[in-house]
Amino acid sequence: MITRTIDRNFANMRLDRYLRKAFPDESLSVFFAVIRKKKVRVNGVVGKANQMLAEGDVVNIYENFKSVSEDDQKGESLPLASAAEAAPATPSSGATPQHPEAKTAAGFAKNKSTWGKSATAAQKQAHWGAHELDFVIQTEDYVIVNKPSGLASQPGSGTRPGESLVEYLWEWGRNEGLDFKPTIAHRLDQETSGMIIAALHGDTLRDFTRLIREHEVDKYYFALIKGNLKKDRGTINESLLRTDSAKGSKMLVGQDDDKAQEAITHYRVKQHYEGYDLVKIKLETGRMHQIRAHFASIGHPLLGDTRYGDFALNREVKKQFGLNRLFLHSCRLEFDWQGEHKVFDCPLPKELQSVIRQLKPLHIERPENNFQRSRRR
Repeated sequence: MITRTIDRNFANMRLDRYLRKAFPDESLSVFFAVIRKKKVRVNGVVGKANQMLAEGDVVNIYENFKSVSEDDQKGESLPLASAAEAAPATPSSGATPQHPEAKTAAGFAKNKSTWGKSATAAQKQAHWGAHELDFVIQTEDYVIVNKPSGLASQPGSGTRPGESLVEYLWEWGRNEGLDFKPTIAHRLDQETSGMIIAALHGDTLRDFTRLIREHEVDKYYFALIKGNLKKDRGTINESLLRTDSAKGSKMLVGQDDDKAQEAITHYRVKQHYEGYDLVKIKLETGRMHQIRAHFASIGHPLLGDTRYGDFALNREVKKQFGLNRLFLHSCRLEFDWQGEHKVFDCPLPKELQSVIRQLKPLHIERPENNFQRSRRR
């Protein structure tokens, strides 16, 4: 048995979060197993994952943890490390995580040592499936997943049961023993790849929903578009109106209709190529098909776009460059979380990097592409 007395560093903390911080070398599945099997008692009463601890509470764990020495498992009340020392590592404030190279692929929660750490470049190339979620970061409050093109964000018409990102996350959550179904805070089109945030607690989901609603989560994308833009940077500010038909939903641009929604897309050219531009995009609003509809409306559709694109060009680039998907990738997320500024980057997938390597650059010096954050307070 392991006995711990709660000090002020861990007061007002959920029991499950306390266990993670107090015993950082144990896996999540161990914590949720002992709670589920009623092997944790607080002041002599069976503990629940979401109960709040108070200073002076006595926590008894009727299980031997591998990371705790035999002397520490004899029932003595031992001092705890500070919350700062026990907390899992996260990227530093204001900095993009740097990922050392690794040879192992990111598995379906197989490597518990990745909790609270960023994935490596090799891990981002893992094959997809119900057991191969590609995590960019895992924290106790949320995870960020690198979704591949072709995978639906959530169940819907045309998606087979059990084959959407959120269903894979539910399975992962069950395997980890989570008491909350991981829930995505925003979506990506099925054809779009890149980062999606999923909350691991109800309060976290509410916080991210508010941040996104108030435009406090900055979302950046890479897109390859037809032709060369006349300006290296600009903003497309045209309303979008959703229409539904047997062929699927589509957004109409610039419609004078009460149901049309404001849509604002900022862009900057990252590199000019012969016949194409690679642009970095920052969304101010997050409407369905916003990037695709906006760029098509100004005569520069995205390559590989089967709904708004140039179909003849799509066939040509598929044959010439091997592009079999939409060239749109969610490459960066920025937001403030618990007093720290978080920045997460996700490089282009291999199939899009392959297309870029085959293009002929136009040798024009361009300033480094950095958007200034515009925050609404």
